[in-house]
Amino acid sequence: MRTNFLLTTVFFFLIIFSSKGQDFRLGKVSVEELKEKKHPKDSSAVAAVLFEKAENRFVYSQDKGFEIELVVKTRIKIYKKEGYDWANKKVSYYLVNNLREKVSFSETVTYNLVDGKIEKTKLKSDGEFDEVINKYWGQKKITMPNVKEGSIIEYQYTLHSPNIGSPKDWHFQSDIPVNYSEYSNYVPEYFVFNTNVKGFIRPTINVVKNSRSIRIDSKERVANGFGGPVSTNYTSEDIDYTETKTTYLAENMPAIQDEAFVNNIRNYTTSLEQELSMTKFPNTMQKMYSNNWEAVVKTIYEYEDFGPELNKTGYFEDDLKVILSGLNTQQEKIAAILKFVKSAVKWNEYYGYSCNDGVKKAYKDKTGNIAEINLMLTAMLRYAGLNANPVLLSTRSNGISFFPNRTAFNYVIAAVENGDNMVLLDGSDPFSEPDVLPFRTLNWLGRLIRKDGTSTAVDLMPKKSSLELKALNYSINDKGEVLGKLRSQKTAHTAMVFRNEMKGVKKDDYLEKLENNNNKIEINEYSLQNDKEINLPVIESYSFTGNNLSEIIGGKIYINPLLFLTRRQNPFKQDVREYPVDYGYPFQDKYAVNIQIPKGYKVESLPQSVTLKMNDDLGVFRYLTNLNEDFIQVSVSNQINASMVLSEDYIALKSYYQKMIEKQNEKIVLTKI
Repeated sequence: MRTNFLLTTVFFFLIIFSSKGQDFRLGKVSVEELKEKKHPKDSSAVAAVLFEKAENRFVYSQDKGFEIELVVKTRIKIYKKEGYDWANKKVSYYLVNNLREKVSFSETVTYNLVDGKIEKTKLKSDGEFDEVINKYWGQKKITMPNVKEGSIIEYQYTLHSPNIGSPKDWHFQSDIPVNYSEYSNYVPEYFVFNTNVKGFIRPTINVVKNSRSIRIDSKERVANGFGGPVSTNYTSEDIDYTETKTTYLAENMPAIQDEAFVNNIRNYTTSLEQELSMTKFPNTMQKMYSNNWEAVVKTIYEYEDFGPELNKTGYFEDDLKVILSGLNTQQEKIAAILKFVKSAVKWNEYYGYSCNDGVKKAYKDKTGNIAEINLMLTAMLRYAGLNANPVLLSTRSNGISFFPNRTAFNYVIAAVENGDNMVLLDGSDPFSEPDVLPFRTLNWLGRLIRKDGTSTAVDLMPKKSSLELKALNYSINDKGEVLGKLRSQKTAHTAMVFRNEMKGVKKDDYLEKLENNNNKIEINEYSLQNDKEINLPVIESYSFTGNNLSEIIGGKIYINPLLFLTRRQNPFKQDVREYPVDYGYPFQDKYAVNIQIPKGYKVESLPQSVTLKMNDDLGVFRYLTNLNEDFIQVSVSNQINASMVLSEDYIALKSYYQKMIEKQNEKIVLTKI
C-alpha cells in the first residue's frame, strides 16, 4: 500500500478574512464583534474562536531549575444555542509526584450587548471546578455565566509544569472556525526540541533570538581564624544565555470537517508537537533523549513499572501449568493462555504502558490496567516457551506521532514471533482473538521490544478479511407481502464488533430496534449462536414478515432483491477528500438470496449481472442473478481488500460505492402471467 499520502500537496482556496483592526487583548471586546450574527465565512458555525494566543516559556527558579509556564488567552464568539458548550473549558493536568502540574484560570468574563452597551459578567467561584480523573490526571474546568446567542466569552489559563520534556501540543484548528491562532515558544539555548507541524494548512513561522540572563545566588560559611566566629558570605552571579522565540501564526482556519471512516481527525489537522531531544548545559556533557525510536523504547523498557514488571515471576506458574497440560502446538498454547488471562484479570478501563499497582497485585485482585494485563500475558507466553515480547502502540483516539517521543505511546499489547510470522494479542477485550485486536488498537504501526533491547516496527493493520455472510430466503404473495428467513454469519473483527455491541443489551430491546431499522418487519424465531464462543463464527438467524418491502404499481410487483439489506446512500459525499479512508480492517460482505416467485406471476425484468473493480483490486463488487423456474437467485458480494484507502484513491472509491448502490437499488419486476 502506498503510504506517502501525508506528502501529497493539497491546495486550499481560502477567502482571506482580515484581522486588521482587531484588538488581541483580553478585555477589549468591540461592539462590532458583539453585533455579529453569523461567521463571515461559515454561516453554519455555532461558534468561532476570534483569537487564541499562547506563550510557552521556560521559567527558572534556583530551587527547581527550569520549568514550563504556558499562558493561553482566548476569545470565543457564540452564534447559536448549539454553541453553548464552547462556553465551558477544561484543562487537564498531571498529578504524579515531582511532575505534578498546576492550572489556574483568570480574566474569565462573558460579554453581552444590552441596549447598545457592553455588559460584563465575571465568573464567580461556583463556576470553577477542580476534578480528579484518575491517579495520574486532574482537570480544571470553568462554566461561563450568562451565556446567550451573540455572547462573547474570554478567559486566560496558566499551566505550570515541571515536565519540560513534553510541552503541550497546540491545535490551530478546531471543530469551529478559528480566525486567529498564535503560539509563541521561548526556548533557552540549553534545550533542543524535535518539532513537527502536521496538517494540510501550514502556519507562518517567525524565529527571533534574544539575550537573556538568570541570577544564581549562593552562600558560603566562612570561619574567621582558628576557633573564631563563623560568618556567611552571600554572592550573586548573572548567567547570560540566548533564548530563541519561535512564533507560529495561523489565520482563517476552517472548522474541522469530520468525514466517514476517519481514524482520528486530529491526525490530519494543523497542530504543533514538540519533544525534548537534547540538553546542553554549560560545563556538562550533552544529553540525548528521544532522537530515534530505539532510544525511546529502550528508555520505556527500563522504567521500573515496565521492564521489571515483565520479568516478575512466582505468581501465576502453578495455575498456568494446569492450563498448559496436554497442549503441544504453539497455536494451542497461545489460544489457551489468552483465554486464561481474559478470565483471570478484568480490564479496569485504564490505558497506559506503565503498571499501576503491578502485575502481581493485578493477578491477585483480578483487575488491572492495560499494561498489567498484557505484560502479564507476555510473561505467561514466555513461560510456555514462546518467543513473546511486548509491543508499544498509540490508540486511535490518541492519534499518530510523526517523530520519536516517549509520549507517542499510550498502550501495550503482546506479540509472539515465529520466524517471519508474528501473532498479536490483547488480553483486555473479552472478545479478542489471536490477530484480532480491539478496534482501538488498529492504528498504523506499533513498536516491538525484545529482551536484548532491540526493537522493530510492527504493522498493526489486519491483513485477513473479516467476513459477514447473509443467507436470505423469502417468498412474495400477490399482495406484495414478504415471508422469509435470514441467517447471518460473522467472523474476526466483524464478529468482535457485533459481540461488543450486544454486550449488556436486552434481547427484546435489540429485536425492537432491529425491526424498526428494517422497514418495520416483524421478527420471530430469533436465535443467536456462538456469541460467547469466540473461536467460532457468531451466527444470528430469524424469521420475518414484512408489508413494506415491495410496491404494487399497475398490477406489477416491484422489489429490491436485498430487501432491507439494500444500501441506500453513499457514505462518501465530499467531492474532494484530504484524509485517507480508514476502515480499520479489510472485510467482505456476501449475500446469498433465494426468492420464490408468487403463483400466477412471471419475471418481467431482472437486474443484469455485473462485476465492478476499483484501482489495483482495492475493491471488488459482484452482482450475479439467475432465474430457475419459480425461483430467483441473487448473489452479491462487496470486498474491500485493504484496511486503508489513500486520499488519492478517494474519487475512485466514491465512484465504486455509487455504482454499487445504484446496482443494489435496481428492482425485480414481476407481472401477472
